[in-house]
Amino acid sequence: MSHASYELKAETRERVGKGSSRELRRNGLIPAVIYGDKQAPLSIALSTKEVTMKIHAGGFMTTVATIDVNGEKIRVLPKDYQLDPVRDFTMHVDFLRVSKDSQVTVAVPVHFENEEKSPGLKAGGVLNIVRHDVELNVSANDIPEFLTVDLSGLKVGDAVHISNIKLPKGATPVITDRDFTVATIVAPAGGVKEEAEGEAEA
Repeated sequence: MSHASYELKAETRERVGKGSSRELRRNGLIPAVIYGDKQAPLSIALSTKEVTMKIHAGGFMTTVATIDVNGEKIRVLPKDYQLDPVRDFTMHVDFLRVSKDSQVTVAVPVHFENEEKSPGLKAGGVLNIVRHDVELNVSANDIPEFLTVDLSGLKVGDAVHISNIKLPKGATPVITDRDFTVATIVAPAGGVKEEAEGEAEA
């Protein structure tokens, strides 16, 4: 389950530096760099509007894209981007070159489901998310859009560890030295409901 790949058109940048970046942005373009795969980094310019739309659509960091640089098609995975903190538009993107055999490290978002089937949450417990995403080593061709945690049957005090989550074939967590916690169900500050009912009868 992953986002469909997409293609972006780009041009190479001859001049690199603050002045040229400002000039690019005035023309509706943003500077980006493609690096990796034992090749020299390639400085390119992309449409600000197209890239910002892709970032807002979600799954940007987990979707392999093709960048057409003057007719050469390069498969890439976004590794990092900067947004202008004031005006919320993209300032810069780093892309990693990938081939179909590339192993990449990606932070994959965690989705939680079946809250209504968790006795702990029904009793007023709170889902405490320790990790909103998990870093995985995966094949560039098999990047999951998200990981799913099933909360069915979990009580207050229960924890979800990485070993409880079904990972896609060939994916391994970057952290391997411990079975780390992804979420816990904790008692709310006021205690859970059942205890409160006992007091009401007195």
